[in-house]
Amino acid sequence: DLDECAASPCKDHQYCLNTDGSFSCKACDASCVGCTGEGSDKCKTCASGYMKEDEKCTDIDECSLPEKVCMKENQDCVNTSGSYKCVCSEGFEDKDGTCIQT
Repeated sequence: DLDECAASPCKDHQYCLNTDGSFSCKACDASCVGCTGEGSDKCKTCASGYMKEDEKCTDIDECSLPEKVCMKENQDCVNTSGSYKCVCSEGFEDKDGTCIQT
């Protein structure tokens, strides 16, 4: 078997998997910018919203940072994978970008 992966035939956001007589390109984990294999522990660099922790790229919980990310009144922060979103607190709804009581 010829290792086609030695020639790096895959794109930047993929890793090469050598198979018998061939190869396939697999997508890197969402937490990676470039990778050498499957999973968040094989990232070359961590994607935005992720940080290296115990050799893995893990999600940064922006909602637990000391500096508030959701600045508007009656607004809560919801952590998402690689990011966060600001939503109106319970009992409030978004009216033209302002959280007003329902």
